[in-house]
Amino acid sequence: MVSPAEIPTAEVRDLPADVALLDVREDDEWAAGHAPAAVHIPLGELPARVGELAEFPEDNPVYVICRSGGRSARATAWLNASGWDAVNVAGGMGAWAREGRRMVSDNPDAEPEVL
Repeated sequence: MVSPAEIPTAEVRDLPADVALLDVREDDEWAAGHAPAAVHIPLGELPARVGELAEFPEDNPVYVICRSGGRSARATAWLNASGWDAVNVAGGMGAWAREGRRMVSDNPDAEPEVL
């Protein structure tokens, strides 16, 4: 098992503008608010759907985000063990929102929020 200190991690403020972002939260969390260009694959579905990450540029790491950083840390560890270059986003979508990064909601009548 990988210790938390061994998981590559980045702060939201340090993410590149063209970040390849994988959101591993559940469907209801995603629908309430997410980063506009993120790809959504819930953590429990990641092993079966990992092939969907092929759309990300090969020369950049996949940044993994959840609500606060726990699920994304597990996903990052699994992805790295599976040969991907993955980085956990510290603080998750909570940090994303606090940094003032753009979010969208699947409900056009509601303001995006982090559940």
